[in-house]
Amino acid sequence: MPHLTARTARTFTTHGVTFTSFAGSATGAESLGAWRADFAPRTPGLAHTMSEEEVLHVLTGTLDIELAEDSFTVVAGEAVIVPAGERFRVSNETDEPAQAWVVTPLGMTATLETGEAMTPPWAQ
Repeated sequence: MPHLTARTARTFTTHGVTFTSFAGSATGAESLGAWRADFAPRTPGLAHTMSEEEVLHVLTGTLDIELAEDSFTVVAGEAVIVPAGERFRVSNETDEPAQAWVVTPLGMTATLETGEAMTPPWAQ
């Protein structure tokens, strides 16, 4: 299914973030997953590591990023490359919603800072 619409996208909500999955194995993608992440105002992030590299491009708003030992703010039009295995946390500390477009290889898994393993359905 090469034409992916908001109407046919699958939506998942976890840890206060809504993930709208456009490209995944369920829509015919073979190697890349792509989704929009919607962060409500004042959404704290949950630190985790991922098994695959991820690219996050901020579409609207402002996101606060912790990546390994660095902390910085990313605004609309900017992107972050998150290496596999690096500690990563993304939060929306503002009073405005924020959106990001995210791409990663299909099959990506995450390990939360608590040690809990997660297989995000939007990245499969």
